[in-house]
Amino acid sequence: MKFKHIYLIPFITGVLASCSEDFTNLNPVSQRNVNGFYLTADDMNTAINAAYKVLQNTGAYNQSYWIMQEMRSDNTDQGPDGTGLGADLTVIDNFSEIATSEIVTAAYTDSYLGIARSNIVLDRIEPITMDATLKDRIKSEALFLRSLFYYNLAVSFGNIPMPLNEPASVSQGGALAQLPASEIYKQIAADLIKAEAGLPVKYTTSADIGRATKGAAAALLAKIYLTMGDRPAAIPVLRRIISSYGYSLLPNYANLWGITNKNNAESIFEVQYKGGGTGTGNTFTNAFSPLLRQTTGAYKNRPTVNMMKAYEPGDDRFLKSMDSSYVNAQGVLISSSKNDMRFIIKYGKENAFNENDASNNFVVLRYADVLLMLAEALGESEEAYGYINQVRARAKLSPINAATAGTFADKLLQERRVELAFENHRWADLLRFGKAAEILKAQGKTARLLYLIPQRELDINSSFKQN
Repeated sequence: MKFKHIYLIPFITGVLASCSEDFTNLNPVSQRNVNGFYLTADDMNTAINAAYKVLQNTGAYNQSYWIMQEMRSDNTDQGPDGTGLGADLTVIDNFSEIATSEIVTAAYTDSYLGIARSNIVLDRIEPITMDATLKDRIKSEALFLRSLFYYNLAVSFGNIPMPLNEPASVSQGGALAQLPASEIYKQIAADLIKAEAGLPVKYTTSADIGRATKGAAAALLAKIYLTMGDRPAAIPVLRRIISSYGYSLLPNYANLWGITNKNNAESIFEVQYKGGGTGTGNTFTNAFSPLLRQTTGAYKNRPTVNMMKAYEPGDDRFLKSMDSSYVNAQGVLISSSKNDMRFIIKYGKENAFNENDASNNFVVLRYADVLLMLAEALGESEEAYGYINQVRARAKLSPINAATAGTFADKLLQERRVELAFENHRWADLLRFGKAAEILKAQGKTARLLYLIPQRELDINSSFKQN
């Protein structure tokens, strides 16, 4: 990650003890390991960086999240290779995965690893003598990161445990109870209010670029309010982002992507990656790459034909998001028969330093999403269409209004689909809009709205109920 201490985070036992074999039976941090740590501001900076590091993991944005939240939807599928890892992805795409799925289990355990590391920071930072502003910032970063991990868990699994402290004993982990997603979202909202207050609008040193900001906490808070169905609560949060936090739409959609455009003026929060043998490069760029199509046919997260047809003629985002194999010189879709040749280009085509070691960031939150969320929060109105049309104008499309065919919800969901394609929003959007079962049925699939709780969690916790 970009800030200077994250590339080579030491694997301090006290930091990593948060989630070794099983989340719900967390090993306590032994006194032998922690007596000499969590004592200084530098220690806490290392600890919070360790929580950020989990975002890069295979069970988070590097693999499991895009499989479970993008490929699960109608936007992408596994691709032509159904062997090896491809078979594991295919069953998730088809809603037929079982409770021992390694991909789903990795999402569960890595998310709780990030939560546990965040809890360590929150529990241990208070008695440390350090600059008060820095202390508040690190605490707020931990609250934001914990909230982001819990959001991904709640969307995927629904009923989950919610530890808010470092476990004091092995038995404490085993005693945790599942809570409904509605309770998870309430806690996330409360935490993000605190996080926004303690975070800066922006960072002034390059070493800190990529850390959570007020805008990141506010954007996630607004998404939580919308997920809870509390649209009025989301409105002032979104207006605050627009008026006070300095983001803007980039004029050219293509300039959002690629390693030369990381952390740009539209970006609110990105997972930071850096290739080059540092151990912090990403694998998803390689997985989506057209190079794999040419050599092995083993690329992943293939745009569906339905996704390709979702773009209006002349939509500037189409040729800047996915391949152009089926379009004429004017960018008009002319064929969709070569299903094995569709691929994402949004994250760039750069050759990695090594295989599975690319520097492209994963964009989690950006300003266009904020504009579309405010339209959602306001409901059908001239103002709401104004925010939608800001996004459409950048894509070189004409404005829409109440007279445009379709319901307001359908028009907004469509705009979110093409604007935010391949950014892990589609599955959560389908759930929030109540459209998942209907839209997946049209694709010939019977949607299961929640993932199965990993089997090993049920084996450890006899009180857990399976989805």
